[in-house]
Amino acid sequence: MSKPFEGKVVLITGAGSGIGRATSIKLSHQGATLALTDINPSSLQETLSLCTPSTHTTSAFDIASPSACNDFIASTINTHSKLDHVFNCAGRNPVNIATADITDEYWDSIINTNLKGMFNITRACIPHLQPGASFVNVSSIAGLQPTNGFASYCASKYAVVGFSKCVALELGVKGIRTNVVAPGYIDTPTNAGVVAGKEAAESMAKAVAIGRMGTAEEVADVVIFLFSDEARYMNGSVVEINGGLK
Repeated sequence: MSKPFEGKVVLITGAGSGIGRATSIKLSHQGATLALTDINPSSLQETLSLCTPSTHTTSAFDIASPSACNDFIASTINTHSKLDHVFNCAGRNPVNIATADITDEYWDSIINTNLKGMFNITRACIPHLQPGASFVNVSSIAGLQPTNGFASYCASKYAVVGFSKCVALELGVKGIRTNVVAPGYIDTPTNAGVVAGKEAAESMAKAVAIGRMGTAEEVADVVIFLFSDEARYMNGSVVEINGGLK
């Protein structure tokens, strides 16, 4: 069986569940060596147990910490000697809250993970990347259109798109690509609709032309394509994965 990522080292944040876990598993089956991180150590170890065995490494920490990110990247390079692809997947999902009611703590929890954490990882990785390397960053449909009651989340996900497009211009001349996935309603444990219960999830499904929520594995397939040579001319692209929102 072909293993197109044999010999490639891939870093994945938010690997403990959902899209990060699904991408980790799929890439391991395709031969990749993984450097996985998540804030939840037990979830991270569960993901590792589901991956095809290799010399994968894991570290549980908060990506909002620049020093923790720097240490993780340094350790990854020390262990694996290189870094080929980076999937900035870690993120906090929102709750519906009026802007006037947003607390400093809530704002910081969203921005520090969804935006600052992605920046921390990206900045630490750039010096170690060679031509042919790439980033895939996670935005959202809420990073492409406004969503009532989700101002802080939209702010973070719009910013992911702008940041990624700038990095694509900066690093593209060095042969390093940066692309974005913008998932729609994906059935993951932390999705706001799933958390809210059956009725909310069914309401989301009715808003999709295909008639269902997406799966983490379906997003993972697109992420892996963007890492692949088949996507070699994609740089600064934002790929919507939403089943056709009505």
